[in-house]
Amino acid sequence: MKTLVEMKNVTKKFPGVTALQNISFDIKAGEVHVLLGENGAGKSTLMKILSGVYQPTEGSIILNGKEYDRLTPKDSYENGISIIYQELSVINELSIEENLFVGKLPMAKMAGFPIVNRKLMHQTALELCKKVGLHRDPKTFVEEISISEKQQVEIAKALCANAEVIIMDEPTASLTKEEIDHLFHIIAQLKSEGKGIVYISHKMDEIKQIGDRVTVLKDGTYVGTRNVADVSIDELVTMMVGREIKATYRHEDRTDYSKEPVIFEVRDIARKDQRVKGVSFQLHRGEILGFAGLVGSGRSEMMNAIFGAEPKSAGQVFMNGKEIFINNPYQAIQHGLAMVTENRRETGFINTMDIKKNISLLPYVKTSGMGGLSGLVNEKQDRKWAEEQHENLRIKCAGVDQSILELSGGNQQKVILGKWLAADSQVIIFDEPTKGIDIGSKSEIYVLMRKLADEGRGVLMVSSELPELLAVCDRIAVFREGKIAMIFTSDECTEEKIIRASTGAN
Repeated sequence: MKTLVEMKNVTKKFPGVTALQNISFDIKAGEVHVLLGENGAGKSTLMKILSGVYQPTEGSIILNGKEYDRLTPKDSYENGISIIYQELSVINELSIEENLFVGKLPMAKMAGFPIVNRKLMHQTALELCKKVGLHRDPKTFVEEISISEKQQVEIAKALCANAEVIIMDEPTASLTKEEIDHLFHIIAQLKSEGKGIVYISHKMDEIKQIGDRVTVLKDGTYVGTRNVADVSIDELVTMMVGREIKATYRHEDRTDYSKEPVIFEVRDIARKDQRVKGVSFQLHRGEILGFAGLVGSGRSEMMNAIFGAEPKSAGQVFMNGKEIFINNPYQAIQHGLAMVTENRRETGFINTMDIKKNISLLPYVKTSGMGGLSGLVNEKQDRKWAEEQHENLRIKCAGVDQSILELSGGNQQKVILGKWLAADSQVIIFDEPTKGIDIGSKSEIYVLMRKLADEGRGVLMVSSELPELLAVCDRIAVFREGKIAMIFTSDECTEEKIIRASTGAN
């Protein structure tokens, strides 16, 4: 197969840290080359060098027979390289066809004056939408379409730019199984046309489904490249993390927590929009209660109502037997409730603050008055809280003054958890806590969740990954159409039973 890209001995150094050390990587026509590694392993840095966002400290890149010591975004674009980030870059306020031509509007002349060739834009957009299976009028505004359809727009953008190499960073993180199957069909079609695909994912089962070769990075160094057909998942995990990952994080000798005190209870929670319909459950000391269900079944909607992020129309919430009243997140925080949200970049942390400020923010909110508007800031206390959580959660960073944006996804998640622990939260809701996080960091998050439960804190976990729920939770409540359809104990639960309960299958 023709080699489309060759990166040779690439090193990238930032002040105080070497992000990549002597990495070589190549992409061939008609293959899916999986790039694998824990958060912070250097995958994104390597791809940002290829797309011209970063310049390497050492090394070279060969594109179309020409060798570069560094690339600009323009160089990368002109050589047919396109990257689809996990955080999609489509513009909601523009139509689908306008998104395809951002920065490269086709022009025509009318009466000697240049004008945008709208006819060509529309015709090209129709063809590309058909190619990627997007069944939408190209004039539809992007804000009106789903996440999976936005991803199809991103792929169409790459094809519109005549991309020969398409980099996909965690492309299935927010997709349903049916949407994932459709994406894999598109990838297979791109392969057949000779495109080179770089596929970054933490979902190990996907690698076997679509990968041809896999390259593993660890701590900015090259571990090895294997043919996917010749390597097992266990071997890849060991290459990634240097250790075996536990199969379960439950106390296998303790499956019944029903005799333990109830530390958190919800009775008949409902919402006016009918996304949650009279839900009740109890959480016992020491257990982790999981919530499964299809996307839109009401799990996250219920958690938002409990936390006060969205209004509830009915229901009661009790902590340690005492009713608490929550109408907004400030009141939830005051009562010792915490919520690690699904979208950490939008609702998990403040990206203009460093680690220290992100961790110390919540303790101030909890102790402040006037709805969080009054109170004094103590720089010495800020650092104390942050250093405690830095050590407690083993956050990998240069120091607590480092920007949170410079951390890997797993370490950002630890900072988010750290702020809630610094505020001494007693019940913690984890909504998709390992989304976009590597398998090693997932393991650390699971261990932390179990530690919190063992300490007597309440742990509620919403997840779309069934193996994750089965490995971590002591009971699993299955949602269907805004209600709890079934609650299973860990010793009786299987993936098949969860799927049947969530779909209503007999």
